[in-house]
Amino acid sequence: MIELPVAGPQDRLRKPKWLKVKLPTGENYRMVRELVDTHKLHTICESGNCPNMGECWGAGTATFMILGNVCTRSCSFCAVSTGRPTELDLDEPFRVAEAIRLMQVKHAVITSVNRDELADSGAAIWNRTVTEVKRVSPETTIETLIPDVKSHWDALITMISPGQEVVSHNMETVKRLYRLVRPQAKYERSLEQIRRTKDFGKRTKSGVMLGLGETTDEVFEIMDDLVANGCEILTLGQYLQPTSMHLDVQAFITPETFDMYKEEGLKRGFLYVESGPLVRSSYHAEKHVF
Repeated sequence: MIELPVAGPQDRLRKPKWLKVKLPTGENYRMVRELVDTHKLHTICESGNCPNMGECWGAGTATFMILGNVCTRSCSFCAVSTGRPTELDLDEPFRVAEAIRLMQVKHAVITSVNRDELADSGAAIWNRTVTEVKRVSPETTIETLIPDVKSHWDALITMISPGQEVVSHNMETVKRLYRLVRPQAKYERSLEQIRRTKDFGKRTKSGVMLGLGETTDEVFEIMDDLVANGCEILTLGQYLQPTSMHLDVQAFITPETFDMYKEEGLKRGFLYVESGPLVRSSYHAEKHVF
């Protein structure tokens, strides 16, 4: 088994220097802030405590989160609120589309909470949102980061059929840690969802967090499993503990190790690998449309 260097125990008491980010500022940041507030939109940038929010909003882009901001899942890594959602806003697709039009973005990323209480897992809202964005901003390319549909494959087709260029579904962690990290998900089911998305003809993408206690060989294993199931794009980033109620960080992975994983992922068959401590699913997503 191959083991690679990580930050030592003393470094776990504080974030290493490579994880420091600038506070959000600037005119573009204020513009995005105003649009999000005016249109009463949710973003995973805020709900997920993304460390890149300042950079991305400063560049005039944001990742919109539809179907509310309360998730029916209780993943032990995620900062999004867990509970029984009360919101099903049928006007949301139109507000998201209008915000994207006003921002004049060339590439939009849309994600959502899990809505397991809905018979279609929210697929109808997904379909309407992408359709509306394409209607009002036809030149905008779209990546949809979709949830686990629990083998409701008709719902999956509804989600991925309206015209988005990239469909992402995050594996999040290695197989051994699934019950700890994603207790309501199944490793093989998520792989099957990616495979079915590829078979439908969509460009496929997934993301994995590192620093949860996985070994190097386990990272190689999930790479191989993803490639075998048709995944073309992979993002790898450092897990950061949102609150004391969430899983502890087991290791801070060094930038050099992330570089190694990028090289290894390309060797194993991915067309594109985004790998670094601050990488998140939508980070530099515009590069993944090729």
